[in-house]
Amino acid sequence: MLAKYKIEYAIPFHNHDQPHHYTTNDPVTCEETLAKMLEHGFKIKAVLHEGVELPRNEFDHLIKTAAGMLASNHICRSLGIDKVEASHRFGVPA
Repeated sequence: MLAKYKIEYAIPFHNHDQPHHYTTNDPVTCEETLAKMLEHGFKIKAVLHEGVELPRNEFDHLIKTAAGMLASNHICRSLGIDKVEASHRFGVPA
């Protein structure tokens, strides 16, 4: 059975990239995984939905959401506040 979401990415290692992929059926897990990849500096090559590469605007939306989640996590941890307060004060996703 084909997974709903497949992330193709590469991990930089000694001057070359090692290709990998991650699959999930859950869109939230996909966004959380993208956030972790952004945090660690992995090279995100493509996101596929049901075997078809996402159009650029949908890909960009996923990356923007993942970046917002990452920012929210950092703000909450650094300031010792919850996600609701971070969303209210700084406009990051709750």
